[in-house]
Amino acid sequence: MRALESILTEKGLINPAALDVLIETYETRIGPRNGARVVARAWSDPAYLDRLRQDATAAIAELGFGGRQGEDMIVVENTPDTHNLVVCTLCSCYPWPVLGLPPVWYKSAPYRSKAVIDPRGVLADFGVSLPAATRIRVWDSTAELRYLVLPMRPAGTEGWSEDRLAGLVTRDSMIGTGLPLAPEKAPA
Repeated sequence: MRALESILTEKGLINPAALDVLIETYETRIGPRNGARVVARAWSDPAYLDRLRQDATAAIAELGFGGRQGEDMIVVENTPDTHNLVVCTLCSCYPWPVLGLPPVWYKSAPYRSKAVIDPRGVLADFGVSLPAATRIRVWDSTAELRYLVLPMRPAGTEGWSEDRLAGLVTRDSMIGTGLPLAPEKAPA
């Protein structure tokens, strides 16, 4: 990567300072850690959860996250009876401010089609097995509307701080292709 950056810089095609700003933005200001903060706040603050349910865009903005690709957000909650899965069947509409850059698989035609045709199979592909009685609801993001899955809070996390809870939240759990980490797998 450094070699490519050097060649492009030598040819005057990129400005290293501008590239550093872009990288820093995606590493620290945009990305799954933002979504994890939203989820952790919702898990620990019932008033925030209510605001998130009523107007996700505004509630997410309270935490300083918003902007391009996150203008109109809806949060869908996983429950013991329903598991939510997000896809964009037309392209790769994705909530960048809270999840960062979309993973390659999210943009792939096989994921986009299988998520609609066989969502339980998609979950199995990601190693997620749910009880047969659990309904799987697929949400199709569009250029106008993005979804964020609010995963269920893992048992055994009562009394945890928001920072500690955020460590359990994965990008995939906020798309619906994964689950939060179990408390014993939490980062130290």
